[in-house]
Amino acid sequence: MKKKAMISLPMSGRTPEEIVAARNKAIHVLEGMGYEVVNTLFSDEWYSPDAMTLRGVVNIPLCFLAKSLENMSKCHVAYFCKGWDAENVRGCKIEHDAAKAYGLEIMYE
Repeated sequence: MKKKAMISLPMSGRTPEEIVAARNKAIHVLEGMGYEVVNTLFSDEWYSPDAMTLRGVVNIPLCFLAKSLENMSKCHVAYFCKGWDAENVRGCKIEHDAAKAYGLEIMYE
């Protein structure tokens, strides 16, 4: 069975293109190490602002974090991209605390 990894990537202040580029770079590294990458970039219609509003989501960033933590439960490794520990990056820090508390292997870019 292939081990699974998630990517924790700061998104605040980045363009969609910068996010995709950083994510692709991390995927390349992890796949090169033999990991299967679990999706934590939720970009389909279900996660569009309109769809989330229709579902009653009032805090969209918290919804993304909750889904990311759910997907973390499928992983052996959490890979943290540069900037994960910056002052204004809340989600990555929470993901880091969860990975540490629940015994995932932690890797850093």
